[in-house]
Amino acid sequence: MNKDQVKGNLKQAEGTIKEVTGKVIGNKNLEEKGKLEKHIGKVQESYGDVKDDIKKGI
Repeated sequence: MNKDQVKGNLKQAEGTIKEVTGKVIGNKNLEEKGKLEKHIGKVQESYGDVKDDIKKGI
């Protein structure tokens, strides 16, 4: 696991927390920011997966 995969997972977790918090308190802006952060985290994790695959020679 490389640093992009770890950072991507953390970003997804942060996004989930923001999204749920936004839903609970009724803050649509926070909810949307959380969804966006989750997607950014998925992209970063995927980028890390590709880097890892290239490094392994797949």
